[in-house]
Amino acid sequence: MGRIGLEGCEGKSSSCPREEFCRWSLDVAGWAVLLALSARQAPVGSSPPWLSTGIRLPDTDAHGGKPNQRIGWRWKSWKMAGLEISNVKKTYGAVDVLHGVSIDIEDGEFVILVGPSGCGKSTLLRMIAGLDDISGGEVRIGRRVVNDVPPADRDIAMVFQNYALYPHMTVHQNMSYSLKLQKVSKSEISARVNNTASILGLEKYLERFPRQLSGGQRQRVAMGRAIVRNPQVFLFDEPLSNLDAKLRVAMRAEIKELHQRLKTTTVYVTHDQVEAMTMADKIVVMHDGMVEQIGAPLDLYDHPNNLFVASFIGSPSMNFIRGKVHGDTFVGASGLRMPLSKHAVRALKGRKAVYGIRPEHFRLVTRETTGCVALEIVVVEPMGAETQVVVRAPGTKPGSEDGANKDLVCVFRERVAARPGETIYVAPEVDKVHLFDAESGIRVDF
Repeated sequence: MGRIGLEGCEGKSSSCPREEFCRWSLDVAGWAVLLALSARQAPVGSSPPWLSTGIRLPDTDAHGGKPNQRIGWRWKSWKMAGLEISNVKKTYGAVDVLHGVSIDIEDGEFVILVGPSGCGKSTLLRMIAGLDDISGGEVRIGRRVVNDVPPADRDIAMVFQNYALYPHMTVHQNMSYSLKLQKVSKSEISARVNNTASILGLEKYLERFPRQLSGGQRQRVAMGRAIVRNPQVFLFDEPLSNLDAKLRVAMRAEIKELHQRLKTTTVYVTHDQVEAMTMADKIVVMHDGMVEQIGAPLDLYDHPNNLFVASFIGSPSMNFIRGKVHGDTFVGASGLRMPLSKHAVRALKGRKAVYGIRPEHFRLVTRETTGCVALEIVVVEPMGAETQVVVRAPGTKPGSEDGANKDLVCVFRERVAARPGETIYVAPEVDKVHLFDAESGIRVDF
């Protein structure tokens, strides 16, 4: 059994709210005809001449608005809500902000753009939304290139950092406003708003004004206003940055649970790598207008492509020691000797490199343990469930010019009773060590 549908239809189940976009089931016998004519386009508003069913395409778009000028007949995949960013560039005068960014986002994926301030992640989100012009490349939502499509016609919904609620409107009015502009019937508006309020736990607050809500409740209203539109893509621009730490944790869980229920394609921007690690299906790490690495959270954590990704993903961040291999150990510029596996020794072959190890990959051991390293305690930070200890090689000073003597951070599950100035013995887990080329910063595989 094959299926054909209209371009723009998301191809959801029979309960899809866009019921005016019909779908026809065709038996296998009709496939040969369709293959021969798949490249042809029927006039807008009419059925293909080779399909003698008498069925006509709808004269309005999916929201009951003006006549749809983009509907045509063609073969399509049911994954019509994916997002494709192809070699996208952005310039402001002579300044290049984005340098050919390419990202493929599957239908229903939760993708987070993460990076330091100024890396271009919010600019890219605004270009997807249509709020900033695209200087080069293409953005596709579904199969449609939207470079020149106005924001209102892109079938996206955006949640802003500052909520952007109308202060003179109630929660119900804020959530329903966009639907009124689309001339959706009152009964459907009421049904959508009530259903969304039920999902977000806002039923008791529908008649309140934004000033009568907490920060978390206002953020839920902003998300609800996006959900009622039933868009193809959700865009979130650092929505949790204005919330306190405890509320951020709670809202992270709520947004992730909401995505698991709605399964709508989502692009989320944040500078907080903890948000990225805990929420995303796929993370895009950006730096200076370029994509450094794309992958699942744990893939980026376990296999960073370069020094930047290794330092940015993970909290506390990875420890780095510059030096080279001598014998079967790695010797830092300060003389600190760190153990290596045989595979790592063969991979480096005496060249200069950067030795990387995450804080949780140190074990607290006794002096007699093979492969242990003696380190001087600088600071002990008890966290309750774990203890974070800042250490350095004995006899060295912090902050040398090449970073070789930078203090190291260890995280132990045990409670450490030692005090600053005392010596502890730790054993790095050699199978968890990362090595990077000293010149390029690229990961060395071994």
